Amino acid sequence: MSSLIVLSGKELCKILMKLGYEIDHQTGSHLILRQNIYPNRRLTIPNHKEIAKGTLRKIIRDAGLTLDEFNDLLD
Repeated sequence: MSSLIVLSGKELCKILMKLGYEIDHQTGSHLILRQNIYPNRRLTIPNHKEIAKGTLRKIIRDAGLTLDEFNDLLD
């Protein structure tokens, strides 16, 4: 099983922008990202210094990625 690194909300947004996500708006301390290509997913990213590992796994899953695919985006 691949391990996860510690990311901030802004760092995670930059990674997801490689997949066609754009920041739609911010509500409180959460950034709302929308995918501008099909399947037009919507993700909620906590804008914290560190995202909890369970939360990060859920966001990766909601983005339609496996852990290996996500780790490839980190390079």
